Amino acid sequence: MQISRRIFSLIAPMIIVPSILAAQTYPSGNDPRNGLKPGRLDAGVAAENMRLVSFSPKPAAFDTARGLTFINSDLAFSDHYVYQGNFAGFTVWNVSNPQAPKTVAVVSCITAQADPSVYGHLLFISAEGLGNRTDCAKGGVQDRKHHMAGVRIYDVTNPAEPRLIKNVQTCKGSHTHTIVPDPKDKGVIYLYVSGNQGARPATELAGCNNGTDPADVNNSLFRLDVIRVPLAHPEQSEVVTGARIFTGLGAAPRAAGRPVRARPGAEPALPTGPRNCHDVTAYPEMNLLAGACASYGLLVDISNPLKPVRLDAVSDTNFSLWHTAVFSNDAKRVVFTDEWGGGTGPMCQATSMMQMGGNTTLTIDSKRKLTEHAYFKIPTAQSAQENCVSHNGGLIPVPGRDIMAQGWYQGGVDIIDFTNPDHPYELAYYDRGPIDTAATAPTGERGTRGTIGGSWGAYWWNGLIYSSELDRGFDIYELQPSDKLSANEIAAAKLIHLTQYNPQSQPHIVWPAAFPVVRSYLDQLVRNKGLDAARTTAIASALDAAEKQSGQQRRAALQTLASQVSKDANGAQDSARVKTMAAAITALAKATE
Repeated sequence: MQISRRIFSLIAPMIIVPSILAAQTYPSGNDPRNGLKPGRLDAGVAAENMRLVSFSPKPAAFDTARGLTFINSDLAFSDHYVYQGNFAGFTVWNVSNPQAPKTVAVVSCITAQADPSVYGHLLFISAEGLGNRTDCAKGGVQDRKHHMAGVRIYDVTNPAEPRLIKNVQTCKGSHTHTIVPDPKDKGVIYLYVSGNQGARPATELAGCNNGTDPADVNNSLFRLDVIRVPLAHPEQSEVVTGARIFTGLGAAPRAAGRPVRARPGAEPALPTGPRNCHDVTAYPEMNLLAGACASYGLLVDISNPLKPVRLDAVSDTNFSLWHTAVFSNDAKRVVFTDEWGGGTGPMCQATSMMQMGGNTTLTIDSKRKLTEHAYFKIPTAQSAQENCVSHNGGLIPVPGRDIMAQGWYQGGVDIIDFTNPDHPYELAYYDRGPIDTAATAPTGERGTRGTIGGSWGAYWWNGLIYSSELDRGFDIYELQPSDKLSANEIAAAKLIHLTQYNPQSQPHIVWPAAFPVVRSYLDQLVRNKGLDAARTTAIASALDAAEKQSGQQRRAALQTLASQVSKDANGAQDSARVKTMAAAITALAKATE
């Protein structure tokens, strides 16, 4: 499909020749996900290559059907606890037994989106909107001095008893936030704060200025607020600067005749271009940040977190709202999502545009410039009763491949391979039928079920996939082997164990020296016919024999095999992967005791 595409330099926009982007032309009408039985807790289910480990319904305090007030939002992970945001507070789950998660704390506190992140013993919760009180009391804000819009900081040394330490007020509130550690001081982290509301009046919060001139350094718009958090004294956390990464960006072009579905409450488009980001994803080990900023996707250097520098910006006439981003582990590719309709509309119908409301894959070259390649959208037609659009996700650590889990609201959870940026494709999925519009809330109130629901975000965490279900609760899934993803590849991914994980602060993955890692590369060579079949069979036999040995015998066998495989790279169809496998065998030999 031909589209108009523009790449913007650091200061002045530069128009590039239109390019061809690969995209699906239509969703499948014969997919098992089509026509699933509506319901709430009893909806029909369709799944491929993944199974449900457990489903946990919402805590009673949040189980209501009154619009957006009590929907679940994002997840953060620490040890065997998962922190799940809710527009009315947050839930702490103990997932030491994934088959039966336990609720250890439910904190009621109207906070609008309440996106969470965790660092050490500190929990951070985004607060946006006009109804949030500093003391978390109900009844709304009667006195503006009690209005809370920014980031709440909790002490979760005891996850069962979260303790509010401080409310850090920001001029635009906090829709989302992203943790960036100080590269020189382990005792300090920074929060990049994305706030979608207009600036608060100075009479409510000193220093706020609702000016509209991007060149005015005193205005509170056209910036990301940066909060400095001294870990030893989090009560001293405060906004220390504003990251002005939008300088020089004008209004993004729109495709002629493109349907417009504005997000409820969204700011009107300004001729000056973006003034905030919806989400920013940091990759601290690579000193990079990907900003999904209204009509632009940005690549930013964060080697100095207090002085981020925009490297490149992309605008796509088919994208309605650049929403979030996921890097490949080597930071050579990045996936941006388009939340067309703001998550409240049925954007995955058979009549919906396939190049809108999905993902776009971009490459990052050696000069750290972005090139857009291909779109991806779930290959099934959802009904008009299902809000469906691409949303939040994260990497699954399979060596040698770029694979992500992603929530699509009522489109369910999707597993996507974007290793080839020109041909992303689906590996697995789990989908429920529409939320029954006739469902009645536990209180007996008639609500808005059927309007919003589904997976807010889906993330791999130490061997399993966790999904925050807006309306229903909390899901845990397990991937199952298939011809698209082998048992060895899943086993290699399960070798990665993190003590903490925040999806918007992406960690760098280093795989250990292990047989499943080597066999993952071998399975990939078999799948893509990257090496002669006789050799892959011989290598598999040699690995089996080496694994049965120990000590010096195993080391010698692996060293011999590594040498042979290195020679195999000459003339192999997938020489690069053969070399990577040889290096993995060498590492395994060195690690053998």
